[in-house]
Amino acid sequence: MTALAGEASPTRTPPWRDVRVLRAVAQIVFLIGVIAVAAYLGNNLLNNMRRIGIQTNLDYLDQPAGFTIPGSSFRRTQSRMDAVMVGLGNTLRVAVAGIILATVVGTIVGIARLSRNWLVRTGARLYVEFVRNVPLLVIVIFTYLAVFLRLPRIEDSAEALGGIVSVRGVWIPWYEGGDRFATWLLLLAVAAAGAWGVRRWRQRVQDRTGDRAFGILYGLGVFAVGATVSAVALGGPIDITIPDRDGRLVSGGIRMAPEFAALLGALVVYTASHIAEIVRGSIQSVDRGQNEAAQALALSGPQRMRLVILPQALRVAIPPLANQYLNLTKNSSLAVAIAYVELTKVTGDLIGNGAPAPQSYGFLMLLYLMISLVIAAITNLVNRRLRLVER
Repeated sequence: MTALAGEASPTRTPPWRDVRVLRAVAQIVFLIGVIAVAAYLGNNLLNNMRRIGIQTNLDYLDQPAGFTIPGSSFRRTQSRMDAVMVGLGNTLRVAVAGIILATVVGTIVGIARLSRNWLVRTGARLYVEFVRNVPLLVIVIFTYLAVFLRLPRIEDSAEALGGIVSVRGVWIPWYEGGDRFATWLLLLAVAAAGAWGVRRWRQRVQDRTGDRAFGILYGLGVFAVGATVSAVALGGPIDITIPDRDGRLVSGGIRMAPEFAALLGALVVYTASHIAEIVRGSIQSVDRGQNEAAQALALSGPQRMRLVILPQALRVAIPPLANQYLNLTKNSSLAVAIAYVELTKVTGDLIGNGAPAPQSYGFLMLLYLMISLVIAAITNLVNRRLRLVER
């Protein structure tokens, strides 16, 4: 079909005026610039390392560490890679325990910030406002020097609930290790899954019939039966060792070093103050009508909070909570101030014993990056599971 007489044919926009072409070219130029700068810096680093005689590979990780790590069976003849793994384990230990405890404490304090009781509300507010505005390093050093190093000597240690508290550490009852304990944990996990399924089933029965479900009681009963059957199948309950002090020696139980306890306590206290504000803001973001509707259904205050408010507030709280979990994990590097041997302290000791600093710190950053990516992936998965799906 021929164009009508006098009708202008559409003209193609020249590439130098096309916005899409200009955006693509700008991004390509920026990417090339970043690669060029990175290549220049990397080449400059390698040339300087060769010039002063520093090895540029990772073979140093196979060499003997040359130092011991307190609180572990690590020997100075083991490789530097083994030392890094011990430090990684210590970092993960304090990070996992800190995340769990900080979440529990922060949630309780966040709910207390909204309490109708003036004393509870004011106490929670004072805690949050004070701790949030003090540097974490100060809290770590204070907890170590003014709290744990002021505990009584081992000869005068305090004993309560089967534990022993002294300046040399905190001993608590612990299980006898071995494959038997791992099997027992697996069976308990199966019992817990069964209890959760029974509780959900009873809740559906209540929704369908209106009768009282007693889901928690049914679930606890199933878990108790499962735990009993597991203990019988394994030939009796798991052996628990109680700490016993004989003079200056303590046998049994498990020991938390003062450095670990001080770092964990400081991280929990500091991070919980931030989580409390996240929880408070998330609860206040839930529409007031939800609480009024729950009241109309004759739900008690704890039931309204547990069944109506907190599940909706959790959708808002997950993204900022993930950021606090990442901060807690990275803030564990402040343990170098109190000589707790985690990743950063091990890296510093390796460098002090002849390991090349560029590779050591680069490997350290890579490990922290991997830990952070795992935490972010888990929290993103939870966030996707909780998000509302609109039709």
